Amino acid sequence: MFNTLYKKCLNLAAHKSSKYFLAFVSFVESSFFPIPPDVMVIPMVISKKYDFIKIFFIATVFSVLGGIFGYFIGAFFFDLGMQIMSFYGYEDELTELKSNLINSKSFYAWFGILFLAGFTPLPYKIFTIASGLIGFNIFIFILISLISRGLRFFIVAFLSYKFGDPFSEFMNKHGSKWFTIIGMLIVIFGIITYLLFKIHA
Repeated sequence: MFNTLYKKCLNLAAHKSSKYFLAFVSFVESSFFPIPPDVMVIPMVISKKYDFIKIFFIATVFSVLGGIFGYFIGAFFFDLGMQIMSFYGYEDELTELKSNLINSKSFYAWFGILFLAGFTPLPYKIFTIASGLIGFNIFIFILISLISRGLRFFIVAFLSYKFGDPFSEFMNKHGSKWFTIIGMLIVIFGIITYLLFKIHA
């Protein structure tokens, strides 16, 4: 099923209305769809190089809007949210996570996890729904989503514009690993900066 959906998204990237399809895929991927928008962003930028800012903007805005939709699924449609979580195999982890967050008040832990979910290959949809289920602050949720999704899609769009097909091949082979490493380094840098600021405050 995933291979079929992946190929369909690739085909949509070559369609004359590809930007509309990108908006749709970016939106639904943030709440339940399994194929990430990157699959469309890369070939679209390679074929329409000077539209890379527009393509990055569409992917970011509609991904965040889809994330807000996912948040509301979790907040107001518990059964549906749990069905999606169960489909991706995260139902048990959510129960444990919610308990830990309530007991330890690990606001900053979820802050970092949500950033990584938006930036790395972690399933962002799971964390948008989970944020609604646990009642995470929606304004901070939107801010983190804008930053993480924006960074990710800008990097993908810019490097596709700059390097073309070689970057596409690199992403297919090593993209998941390097986005995870970069995302973790950003979070670690943020934690160190916060601790240093707190020490000197």
